[in-house]
Order: sequence, then structure tokens, then C-alpha cells
Amino acid sequence: MTSPVLLFPGQGAQEVGMGADLAAHAPAAAALFAQADEILGVSLSQLCFAGPEAELTDTYNAQPALLTASVAALRALEEAIGRPLPAAAAAGHSMGEYSALVAAGALDFADALRLVRERGRLMKLADERAPGGMAAIIALETDQIAQACTAARAQTGAFVHIANDNCPGQVVISGDEQALTAAMAAAEAAGARKVVRLAITIAAHSPLMGVVEEEFAAAVAAATIRAPRFPVISNITARPLTTAAQIRQELVGQLQSSVQWTQSMRFLIDAGHEQFYEFGPGGVLAGLLKRIDRRFRAIPTLASWADVELQAASLT
Repeated sequence: MTSPVLLFPGQGAQEVGMGADLAAHAPAAAALFAQADEILGVSLSQLCFAGPEAELTDTYNAQPALLTASVAALRALEEAIGRPLPAAAAAGHSMGEYSALVAAGALDFADALRLVRERGRLMKLADERAPGGMAAIIALETDQIAQACTAARAQTGAFVHIANDNCPGQVVISGDEQALTAAMAAAEAAGARKVVRLAITIAAHSPLMGVVEEEFAAAVAAATIRAPRFPVISNITARPLTTAAQIRQELVGQLQSSVQWTQSMRFLIDAGHEQFYEFGPGGVLAGLLKRIDRRFRAIPTLASWADVELQAASLT
């Protein structure tokens, strides 16, 4: 049996109730949630388990909450099979890259938790300093979306660009409010099937995040980062991160750079990987992978204790 690629979702996948049954059935998951509560000095566990939803979806909370729930699912599976899960590689979408780095041993969970808490705080601060937003463009070619952004920049003198290339037919743009609105209109005029303004008030993965980059770079510099035990695929380049120096550069650069998720998955598929597991709620990445390559129609998503039990049975 070949080793799987481990996938970890990013902000937006969080949901009230995530991790509750994992913590109830798996001591390793319960211990991880307890560790998160202690480090942050708040009951992050109860926020995950019971909400309220508005508080959970706040960027400041959503990032550490999703990191904890995703890593808890991995720890629960490892506990169930009685050994570390062998992996060929890992990838995480945006904030999920931190979960992937924990899985690969490049970051300790405690350091990753502190980093994503600070990342969430600074991203909210960036919105105060340089307001913006994001929108999903459905069923329009990527080059046409890029052209819409170029036209919007020329029209408004403000910034907007592709922030997430998630899969064929699903691209997210990010930028200044005025430019974003113009790019949405241009995408609709170009024939997009749907243009959806996302319920998020930050312009993630755009130069508008540059106003907090120096502060976040200081936090990354202070964190202990090691070479990963197995490759983690970069959001920025869609190529493996194999050294601590590359990871530091990635985590800082990721604030402003686009997430190349389609290219990341194609790199892994072209390298011959055939098994993928998603850890965390929602099954978002499983859905994206199916749209990138139809051969991957039902990859395991581990978000609950039932998911863990089912997958553990296949591994033991």
C-alpha cells in the first residue's frame, strides 16, 4: 500500500460542532484541544464544539480553530492505528498549510497555533488599514478572469487579482473594494456563470496584506521551524518545500501571494500520487480534487470519529 498525501483545508471550512466527537472518543484529540485552550487562554474547544457561529467564523478565531480540528483528526487516526501515519507528502489550502507543516513535523502544534492566531489578528488589522474583499468567479477561464482584473485595475487605479486558483471553473479574486466591484462586473460581462461576493471583509492573498507583513515576518522569525519529514507543497509555487528557510519565506510570502491549488494538485498527480486523505471538516478539498481530476472522485475525508474508525479499519 502506497503512502497517502495529506490534505488540510483553509479558512472557510470551519463549522460549529467540528472536533466534538473526535474529542469525545479519541484521547489524543481531546488532549490537543485542551492544549489549544491552555495556550490561547480561552476555551477554543467549546467555540469549536458549540459556537456561536459568528464568533467561530471571525478570522481571529477561525484560523486557530480549524488548525486544531484538522490536526486533532490526524492525531485521532494515528492513535487508532497505533502508529504515526506514513505520508508521501502534504498540502494545505492557505491557512491549511500550517496544519500540513505540523503533520510533517516542520512546526510543533503549539508554534503553529500561536502563528495562526497572530496571522488572524494581523489579517483583521490589515482590513482596518487597507479595506478590501473577495469574490468567487464560477465557470470562466482563468485567463479571462485575469483580463477582468487587469481591466478593473486600469479602470479604478486600485488593486485586484486572482487570489485562489482552486480548480477549473472556480477561482477567487481579491483586492480593493472599488477594483473588486469592477472586476466582478467585468467577469459577468465576459460570461461567468456566477459571480459571488464572499462573506469576508479582508482581501486575503493580495498586496493589501502588505501593511502587516513586517509584523508577521517577526512572528515567523521567532518560531521554531525545521525541515519537514516529507515534502509540503507550497501554495505559492506549487512545488515542494523541503527546508526551514523555504518554509519561513513561504509563510510570510503567502499573505500577499495567490494560492496555486490547481497547480499543486496537478504536481502531486503528475508525480504519481494516487492516495489522498483530507483532514478537517467540510470535504472541500476532496471536492476540488474531483474537479481537477475525475479519477479522484471519493477521497477519504476525516472530520468525525466515524470517519476515523472507518479509515483505521482499512489501515490495520
